[in-house]
Amino acid sequence: MIQIVSYDPTWPGRFEAEATRIRAAMGGLALRIEHVGSTAVPGLAAKPVIDIQVSVASLEALNAYSAPLAGLGYSHIALGPFDLVYPFFQKPAAWPSTHHVHLCVLGAVQERRHLAFRDYLRSRPAVAAEYLALKRELAAAHDGASLESRERYSLSKSEFVNSVLDLALSPRRP
Repeated sequence: MIQIVSYDPTWPGRFEAEATRIRAAMGGLALRIEHVGSTAVPGLAAKPVIDIQVSVASLEALNAYSAPLAGLGYSHIALGPFDLVYPFFQKPAAWPSTHHVHLCVLGAVQERRHLAFRDYLRSRPAVAAEYLALKRELAAAHDGASLESRERYSLSKSEFVNSVLDLALSPRRP
């Protein structure tokens, strides 16, 4: 079952502790490490999973990143063509996971989109509340028992996320 829990004020500290471990394991390969996803939005209820975005110079040699992340307990979850722009790792390997790492190229579209979405929700509590209502509705509709179900849950948020990104990335942002 996909579980949405009340905001936990320990989430930022859990991110910081894990980011420190990732920096130590990846060294100079990790050019930027950011807390993304719903646990990065103060006050927002979320799945209790710390989402971490690690920006790197290139995704061409995925194994260069997989090895240090594996040493921290992360498993790469192959997502087909999406691996070419935003490879995904989870810890522990078995669901439910506690941490997700998403790799992206520094300065690329995926990096900007995830940071813009997070920052927009942080600055607009009413939009964050709309997002929470949608997440609760979708969590009730998707059991989360399989990778496919969890992907359907995530993909079902796309229309909302894209509408927020249209606003967040607009040159005349409201």
